[in-house]
Amino acid sequence: MLAARAGAAEPDEVARGAYLANAADCAACHTDSQHGGRPYAGGRAIATPFGTFYSPNITPDPDTGIGRWSEAQFLRALRDGVSPDGSNYFPVFPYTSFTKIVDADARAIWAYLRSLPAVHHPNRKHDIFFPFSWRPLLTVWKWLFFDRGPFRPNPDRSATDNRGAYLVTALAHCGECHTPRNFLGATEPSRFLAGTARGPDGKPVPNITPDPGTGIGNWTKDDIVGVLTDGETPDLNFVTGAMAEVVKSTAKLTEADRRAIAVYLKSVPALRSGSLPSAAK
Repeated sequence: MLAARAGAAEPDEVARGAYLANAADCAACHTDSQHGGRPYAGGRAIATPFGTFYSPNITPDPDTGIGRWSEAQFLRALRDGVSPDGSNYFPVFPYTSFTKIVDADARAIWAYLRSLPAVHHPNRKHDIFFPFSWRPLLTVWKWLFFDRGPFRPNPDRSATDNRGAYLVTALAHCGECHTPRNFLGATEPSRFLAGTARGPDGKPVPNITPDPGTGIGNWTKDDIVGVLTDGETPDLNFVTGAMAEVVKSTAKLTEADRRAIAVYLKSVPALRSGSLPSAAK
C-alpha cells in the first residue's frame, strides 16, 4: 500500500521534496555514515549535555521506519514535535525550527521520504540522563520555550530577504547550532546566531551575525555565498566538522537560495560574542 501511495505522488513533487529535504540536511542526521549506515535509516549518535541521542529511521519501512505513518502524523511531528503515539519528541529533533516549515513544503518532503527505499533497521534507544529522559517533562518545556509556526513573511522585507529568513530559521535550522542554549537546552532568542561554546558534540560554533569583530560583519554577501558553495572562507580556510557536512547540502542549493541566505544573515542584529572561534575557522 505504501508503494502505491508513493507512486501516486507527482514526480515534480518528489523532486521538490528531495530539494527541500537536502536544504533541511535530513540525510546528515538520519544516516550513520561513520558506521556505513544506509541513507535515512537512522542510528547516528548525537552527543549533548543531557546524554547521547540516536537518530531514528525515516525510510518507509513499515516496522522500523515511518512506513505506517500518515501524512497528518508526519506534519504533526514537524509542526508540534509529537510522535504518532502522542509522546513528545526531544528537541534534539529540531522541530522548534521545523515548525516554521509551511505545509506545502512539508508535504513535498513527505512525498520524497515515501519514495525512498525501505530499510529495515531498528531504532536505537537514547542514552540520556534522568530526569531529562522522562518525556512528560517536555510538555512543560514546550510551554516555556516552544513557539509553533508556520513561518510568516515580513511584509516590510524583500522577497529575497524573506526567502533567506525562511531557509535560515525553518528548513536549514541554522539557529539550532549557532545559537547558545540555556541550562534546559532551549535556544536563547536574544543571542540568535551569536555562536556557542557548546555546539553539536560539545564543540564550539562561531558567531554568524554581522558583528565585525566576532562575527561575519567583514564578509560580503559573495563571501557568504562562497562558503555555502564550497566551504572556503574569505581567509582561504575551509570549514570543518559539522559545518563541512552542512556545506555538502548548501552546495546543492540554487545560487538564488544561497544568496537569499546571505542577504538575510547580513540583515540580522549584530551581536558580539565572547571567546569563540572566528567564523573564518
